[in-house]
Amino acid sequence: MKLELMKPGFAAAMLLCPVWSAHAEVGKVHEHVLGNGLKILVKEDRRAPVVVSQVWYKVGGSYEPGGITGISHMLEHMMFKGTQQYPAGEFSRIIAENGGQENAFTGNDYTAYFQTLEKSRLEISFKLEADRMRNLDLKAEELEKELQVVTEERRMRTEDKPRAKMQEQFNAVAFINSPYKNPVIGWPSDIANYKVEDLQTWYQKWYAPNNATLVVVGDVDAPEVVKLAEQYFAGLKPSEIKPIKPQEEIEQKGARKLTVKAPAKLPYLMLGYKVPVLNTAKPEWEAYALEVLAGILDGGNGARLSSRLVRGKEIAVSAGAGYDMTSRLPDMFLLEATPAEGKSVFDLEYALKEEVNQLQSELISKEELQRIKAQVLANDIYQKDSNFYQAMQLGLLETVGLGWQKADEYVGKINQVTAEQVREVARKYLIDDRLTVAYLDPQPITEAPKPAKLTGGHHAF
Repeated sequence: MKLELMKPGFAAAMLLCPVWSAHAEVGKVHEHVLGNGLKILVKEDRRAPVVVSQVWYKVGGSYEPGGITGISHMLEHMMFKGTQQYPAGEFSRIIAENGGQENAFTGNDYTAYFQTLEKSRLEISFKLEADRMRNLDLKAEELEKELQVVTEERRMRTEDKPRAKMQEQFNAVAFINSPYKNPVIGWPSDIANYKVEDLQTWYQKWYAPNNATLVVVGDVDAPEVVKLAEQYFAGLKPSEIKPIKPQEEIEQKGARKLTVKAPAKLPYLMLGYKVPVLNTAKPEWEAYALEVLAGILDGGNGARLSSRLVRGKEIAVSAGAGYDMTSRLPDMFLLEATPAEGKSVFDLEYALKEEVNQLQSELISKEELQRIKAQVLANDIYQKDSNFYQAMQLGLLETVGLGWQKADEYVGKINQVTAEQVREVARKYLIDDRLTVAYLDPQPITEAPKPAKLTGGHHAF
């Protein structure tokens, strides 16, 4: 199970963001909506006799009120605990028995479940997913067991990892009233106090056909997939889904700084500037310009941070930038770095800000802009090799409210970005009044943590 404990983005900057296909060589997307509101998206890709099936729910960490943070992720775990028809463990056993793989992931803006199967086995996936969409059997004793698993998962992923711990506190300081201030996995006291009734209420509220998107990509015929989906999902009752209250982040009035002390080998630095995303950018091109900006700083080996700070000045052992334009709510443009021996986080902060200043004062060259655009295109072609990522881009865009059609616009919009636009977004958004800085102050490491033993849960990637 993948937890989006922080926004994606460092090692490969914009190239980590699911990159969307510009051409329909593989096959166009077929859309069908059932009477109960379930949206079905099918993309035919006949290069291998396999099929990926994903169910995306419009709920995640950013939907949760205080006191039950992390409940979307907890429910993701409980979704493998069975229904009356298929008791605990049966779902995974049946998929494995049919040679398939399955898992789930939770982010700020979504919860998704997926299976990869040989193409003739798609019906098995539909039968199981339709059953647990409305018939989950939530038991207090199963919750008790899974609470220990999630508590241990939190310890392994956050408490024992100094950078993850710092990133969590960084988000909590950077955001005041946006729900992105809370970790997707939840705060420890909230996790400790979940009751089965909390899970039941959350499940009833959000797990419904009219709050879900079924995405199928692979060696299939779209009309047959729709027919099969109707057979299994059409009878499910929709819910009354009320829109959640807007939680708009209040305007920041000056730079924020925090220091986190934790046992670690090396210091670490993070800078985050509040920026719009595709959902909120006005005009829209600003989001694409920020995406290109991330690529200029951290789009491969020739990018500025790597060539200048790591290899050139040798003041960092690593440095990166990241931006997730597909967030549901306004987010952050992130810079991070680890200082080289003999250098401090303050030396590095100065160097990163110098890079930002240069982007604000000088236009990037035509050659550099072209190189970044070429990289986006190359990565787009590479991503199309994966049925899983093709399905993921459609599910993600649909779930955050952008609509899957945005997939076809990506490369064209990136190609339209000008050097002037890149400079303009750098001047407008990468400023101190939007900035939060976090420093990791390494403390002595007393002993290596004992390897944890997990007894349940899904941990794919």
